Amino acid sequence: MTIKEAFNFTKQELIKAGVSNPAFDAIYIFEHVFSLSRTDITIYGDKEVESEKLSKLSECIRRRKNNEPVQYIIGKWYFMGNEFKVSSGVLIPRDDTEVLVRACMELLDGKASPVIADLCSGSGIIAVILKQHFADATVYAVEKSDIAYSFLCENAKHNNTEIKTLHADLYDCVDTFEDNSLDLLVSNPPYIISDEISSLQKEVQFEPKLALDGGEDGYSFYRGIIEHYPKKLKKGGIIAFEIGEGQFEYIKKLLENASFKDVRGYLDLGNTVRAVIAIYNP
Repeated sequence: MTIKEAFNFTKQELIKAGVSNPAFDAIYIFEHVFSLSRTDITIYGDKEVESEKLSKLSECIRRRKNNEPVQYIIGKWYFMGNEFKVSSGVLIPRDDTEVLVRACMELLDGKASPVIADLCSGSGIIAVILKQHFADATVYAVEKSDIAYSFLCENAKHNNTEIKTLHADLYDCVDTFEDNSLDLLVSNPPYIISDEISSLQKEVQFEPKLALDGGEDGYSFYRGIIEHYPKKLKKGGIIAFEIGEGQFEYIKKLLENASFKDVRGYLDLGNTVRAVIAIYNP
């Protein structure tokens, strides 16, 4: 079987399996197995495939046909131009989170030596990107999951960023931060309603429940963070959340009741409010 034949076979197998973006996934799987770019597939299309490579390709196809996310199969994904290592047990980086990160950049720009805490950090995409943007910042990243924490540390190193990682439940490390010490508190917490997780698309079922489950109504983490962390912010400090569809108004009320002002929602490309940011003004 040639390279070109193997690629077409991969794509056709994914099409038959009903994969939503078969050509897209086939390219990433091919790059992973053969270390070939899309252009290389054309250039070296007539080259015969080595047997061990074909075996590896078959295993990747099997996993994808079983609805395992392509990100877990290739062991990495990309966010805002950076490569992040991922695997089962770690939430996959999503473009939606860029709305939150860019809003934080916009509001914090010009601040000298900001102190930032990223709660529920997962693979570390928010902490890493903010540290790269604010080179003089002190960035803390808090993650409870053993698996996710290991990837958080690996991704900080992989992207040459020095962040302060904390392996802890966010409620157990509140006192790690001094009162009136943070310029920005940011989080992409679990926000899916517990009973709705089983109805999510099959690929999402592979992702860790710990990173998805927002409790009975989806707001458990927002309530907890807003209850325990405001005093850690400086006056005029920023709190920033990624949120789910339809959650803005409830979270806005939570923030306003906790002495936050100027509550703003930020839209994603689908015109859904994807991030909420407010200023602490007790």
